Amino acid sequence: MSWGTELWDQFDSLDKHTQWGIDFLERYAKFVKERIEIEQNYAKQLRNLVKKYCPKRSSKDEEPRFTSCIAFFNILNELNDYAGQREVVAEEMAHRVYGELMRYAHDLKTERKMHLQEGRKAQQYLDMCWKQMDNSKKKFERECKEAEKAQQSYERLDNDTNATKADVEKAKQQLNLRTHMADENKNEYAAQLQNFNGEQHKHFYVVIPQIYKQLQEMDERRTIKLSECYRGFADSERKVIPIISKCLEGMILAAKSVDERRDSQMVVDSFKSGFEPPGDFPFEDYSQHIYRTISDGTISASKQESGKVDAKTTVGKAKGKLWLFGKKPKPQSPPLTPTSLFTSSTPNGSQFLTFSIEPVHYCMNEIKTGKPRIPSFRSLKRGGPALEDFSHLPPEQRRKKLQQRIDELNRELQKESDQKEALNKMKDVYEKNPQMGDPGSLQPKLAETMNNIDRLRMEIHKNEAWLSEVEGKTGGRGDRRHSSDINHLVTQGRESPEGSYTDDANQEVRGPPQQHGHHSEFDDEFEDDDPLPAIGHCKAIYPFDGHNEGTLAMKEGEVLYIIEEDKGDGWTRARRQNGEEGYVPTSYIDVTLERNSKGAVTYI
Repeated sequence: MSWGTELWDQFDSLDKHTQWGIDFLERYAKFVKERIEIEQNYAKQLRNLVKKYCPKRSSKDEEPRFTSCIAFFNILNELNDYAGQREVVAEEMAHRVYGELMRYAHDLKTERKMHLQEGRKAQQYLDMCWKQMDNSKKKFERECKEAEKAQQSYERLDNDTNATKADVEKAKQQLNLRTHMADENKNEYAAQLQNFNGEQHKHFYVVIPQIYKQLQEMDERRTIKLSECYRGFADSERKVIPIISKCLEGMILAAKSVDERRDSQMVVDSFKSGFEPPGDFPFEDYSQHIYRTISDGTISASKQESGKVDAKTTVGKAKGKLWLFGKKPKPQSPPLTPTSLFTSSTPNGSQFLTFSIEPVHYCMNEIKTGKPRIPSFRSLKRGGPALEDFSHLPPEQRRKKLQQRIDELNRELQKESDQKEALNKMKDVYEKNPQMGDPGSLQPKLAETMNNIDRLRMEIHKNEAWLSEVEGKTGGRGDRRHSSDINHLVTQGRESPEGSYTDDANQEVRGPPQQHGHHSEFDDEFEDDDPLPAIGHCKAIYPFDGHNEGTLAMKEGEVLYIIEEDKGDGWTRARRQNGEEGYVPTSYIDVTLERNSKGAVTYI
């Protein structure tokens, strides 16, 4: 099957068909281009989506460690790789399909133009041969007619008796001339006819079939090229399917890696404070005031004495209102010792330890009215030391932060130690080979490294001291809580009707009842006419400036009385012998608590 033999007379149709083939090729190239743009936009949108939901890891502390979060971030990474594969598909299509199609379409247009020009030239040459043959034919026909007219004129004159001989001769010569010219035109027409027939045969059996064959081959190559591009279009995506499958498998593995138990444990590790839950409140027998008047007839004398004391106490109440962290400092008060706080005397001169229940009531009132002291202190702007040792955090969180800092400092110390070894080796090399360098030039760097090592060791030692303090508190908090509950129970069981406490269960002292004026337990401004009892003492390990309001400055080695333990925020309330009170950092003091002293109150 050949276009040259089957379509020898369809030049114009083949012209239109080859033009349609090139247009179709370019249309498919446009389709591939738009598909490439879709793939590129899809990949770009996927990358923007991944970027939008990826965490901005400005700090390692903010980096989530939950398995569900890690799985989601792994899915985002896999999706980012998936977007990269879509870009690979677009690049492969652009290079292998679209670019190849555009180059081939340009070459195809040039080739088609050349073949059509050859076909038109052959047709023009055949038309020229036909015109020459037609002209010679018409000329031969005209000469034959002229010769026929000359013959008729000669015959008429030859038969005419009146015609002269000269006229007859002239007509005869004219006839011979026309006959000769007709013969010449006949020969020329025959030659032109033979030439045209040869060219026409050559045109339709040699030239045109050859041109049409080239057009046919060109069109078949175009079809084959389209087939290859179709295959390449599919192969561009099929090549990345294994990688895409791995991305999807990675997403499935990320989904399977979610562990709800581990996430729950991480929540506990992240927010665990290390505090023990509060214990039961002791029973307070307010009915004891009802029965005091009938318990002993000598109570009136005590009341009178108590009345005198209460008159002074009332004046003290009007002047000594509690401020943000308890009672204001009283420099004019005499030195306060644990013996003076807990010692009482009987009429017969014997002494025993007593403890008024009012401090316990005061602490209970603080809990009931919701006005704790320490939370208000936390709102103040603290200095560097409080933040440096993470004392503002709960014990468990503080322990974790300190452990992380110790690990970082150990890594830095290892780096500095390695650098020190390298410098020492280099120094030895310079000493053995002076031409390589001056050993003295390494001395400043070596001294700096030694200073850094000493500084890091001091930092590690300081943080380890804080860590051991936190771990000791966390480990002993349960024991302290147990002893606190026992103290509350014993206090309740051995409390006398008058509110005094004795060391011996069989020995009770009937003292004057406590009289409170119009001030209520739920008053907004708490008043304390007596200072809080000391529950131990401490020695300052480091000096503390105490610039913030409510803090107490201290010097290294200074001994202070403790009136409130650390409640978990890193601060302990202390008092000097002159009565000045305030808060000091717990990590700056060495605490010794007097567990057996009556009046020691442990705060949890």
